[in-house]
Parts: sequence; structure tokens; C-alpha cells
Amino acid sequence: MKIGIYPGSFDPITKGHMDIIERAAKLVDVLYVSVLTNPHKSGGMFTNEERMDMIENSISHLPNVRIETFSGLLVDYAKAKNATVIVRGLRAVTDFEYEMQMAQINKSLLPNVETIFLVTNAQYSFLSSSSVRELALFQGRFHDLVPEYVVSVLERKFQREGK
Repeated sequence: MKIGIYPGSFDPITKGHMDIIERAAKLVDVLYVSVLTNPHKSGGMFTNEERMDMIENSISHLPNVRIETFSGLLVDYAKAKNATVIVRGLRAVTDFEYEMQMAQINKSLLPNVETIFLVTNAQYSFLSSSSVRELALFQGRFHDLVPEYVVSVLERKFQREGK
């Protein structure tokens, strides 16, 4: 069985993430969308539970995709899941250098797990969670950049906070 892991912070999940998830789900039997709990990153806009809820509601049409959180080393998590593949999305050449270094480190620690890079659809090559957060914060147009459910979550969040 081919088990893949697509790790990230997904704060929030975007259509760029969805592009990678939908394509990666076709390459493996089970794909874990794994929300990273990073103690070195300050907070974030959403809790892990909120992120998982947004992902769950966005991937319900993909029966072989599971959602989990993890902390620590990705290779330890991959080993625990018996993963054979780590999926990483690339938006631009600038992403490649960092991702390649991480893939090489992971390969040296866990030689039987491959990292595959999926280049995101060109229409999402500029898209990041941080840009969506900023657009939502300052009442910019973000509705075409995130799944429909995430639009409603962002709208509620900023209405509630009076933004």
C-alpha cells in the first residue's frame, strides 16, 4: 500500500493546497494531510482544530484522504505512518531550493521514503496562506483563493472580531 503525507501549516488551506491534495490523492492509496504543530512558529490565525475542520470540509469528496496533526520531525511521523512518499508543493523556483534541502535531509534520515514535488497549477503560483490572511484581515477579495467552506470561516472570524 502506498501511503503519502502532505505536511503543512494550512493556516488556512487554500486552493493551491487543494490542487496539490487532489493530484497527490491520485498517486497513493492513502494520503495524510498532516497539520504541523510547530513550537517555533508564533501562533497562527487558526488553532489546529480550526485548520483540521477547514481541511475536513474541503476534502470530503476525496475518500482516500485523512487528516491528522503532528509535531516533531516529519521523518518520525512518516515512519510511524509507514509512509512511502512525502508530497511537497512548489509554487516557484524560490520554493525549490529550500524544499530540495529538506528532502535531502529527510532522505538521509529515512532512506526508504521518497519526496515528490508537485508543481502547483499556474493560476495558484502566487498564492500563500499568509496572503489570504492579509486579504481577509484588510477586507480584500480572497473568495476565489480558498475553498468555499473556508470563505465562510474567514468571514465569520473577521465579523466576530469586528475587522
